[in-house]
Amino acid sequence: MTEDEKNRRLIAFLEQYATEHKRSFMDRVLQQRTRHVTVVMEDIYQSQNTSAVIRTCECLGLQEVHIVENYSKYGTNKKVLKGSQYWIDLVRHKSRSADNAVACFRQLKEQGYRILVTDPSPDGVSIHDVDVDTRLALVMGNEQRGISDQALAMADQKVHIPMFGFTESLNISVSTAICLSTLLAKLRQRNDVGWHLSDEEQIRIRLKWLRNVVKRSDLLEREFLKSIS
Repeated sequence: MTEDEKNRRLIAFLEQYATEHKRSFMDRVLQQRTRHVTVVMEDIYQSQNTSAVIRTCECLGLQEVHIVENYSKYGTNKKVLKGSQYWIDLVRHKSRSADNAVACFRQLKEQGYRILVTDPSPDGVSIHDVDVDTRLALVMGNEQRGISDQALAMADQKVHIPMFGFTESLNISVSTAICLSTLLAKLRQRNDVGWHLSDEEQIRIRLKWLRNVVKRSDLLEREFLKSIS
């Protein structure tokens, strides 16, 4: 039995213990999930900001978020997260022997992502003018220092949100929400861009979600796997 076949059988088994409402809810959410756009948080030090961005990403349909930890360790605020961390994939870049920003951007470029760094300077491109044909990684910088030199050096494009007031920047979670809403609205109107998750990804993620919602899923899973071995 292949891993894919085993996971399909395990999903069918665990779904017996989930309500119809939860199963149909997962179906609807999976159909809108995407890795075509991802967010990179670079050394965010306030846990409420990190948590708010994760929650925003999950609500808007992203499946993956990257966290760079060169100077600031990943911290969360459960009251802000509202459980959103359980439904997406968090990729932490936290090596003590390497530049985590460089490692993160290299990995994303190898996966076909264009690196977009958010910067309020006017020499960047408006977020409304960004092309969504290729995969996009949106980089949000540190609350005080902004985007790092490494990010700027490896960026494919600088982007900004047009401002019409005296204050030059928005809170990081608000900026993330505006940028993602703009990009994803464009993306979901496109039928010629393969932005949906693959069948294999949907199987893996559905299984992960079922493990979250089914009580004692670990015990049930062990007994089931024994029965088919």
